[in-house]
Amino acid sequence: MAKIKKGWIIAAIIIVILLMFVSSIAGKYNTLVSANENINGMWSQVQNNLQRRADLIPNLVETVKGYAAHEESIFSEVAQARSRLIGASGVDDTAEANAQLSGALGRLLAISEAYPQLKADQNFRALQDELAGTENRIAFARKDYNEAVQLYNTSIKRFPSNIIAGIFNFGERDYFQADEASQQTPQVKF
Repeated sequence: MAKIKKGWIIAAIIIVILLMFVSSIAGKYNTLVSANENINGMWSQVQNNLQRRADLIPNLVETVKGYAAHEESIFSEVAQARSRLIGASGVDDTAEANAQLSGALGRLLAISEAYPQLKADQNFRALQDELAGTENRIAFARKDYNEAVQLYNTSIKRFPSNIIAGIFNFGERDYFQADEASQQTPQVKF
């Protein structure tokens, strides 16, 4: 009788240890899934804000065209950059397209310096303010996204999460980084 009781106790201890092990793995897996989904949500916010900016650009271009119709090259540059951003896929491609659009927008907004009437136009100022607000939203969304990526990338590299990440193919995620060209001030020539 004592041997049977002892066997049941050992079996119960083994089962409890196995349950703790399995629940630990499940907990780590669920944490990684949550972190990955958080990144996806943050990336959606970046894309929403980039889309908001892309939607503002045609109105801004039309307003500027009314005053500076002969600046056709900048208008086509902005349109091409906007199209590239809208069609971008993945973090690196989006970051590169965003930098190209930022440069083109900088040149477009610099045109207002040469046209005092444009600078005084209420629609232009309202669009410019709206664009500035959107740029701030983009900056915050990028920051939040990059922080989520940092937390996730750190968690998949830490022991024992790195084992679970390897088993379930949780790979490293890319940061949204500005390309080198966006670090330079755009050249504006009149």
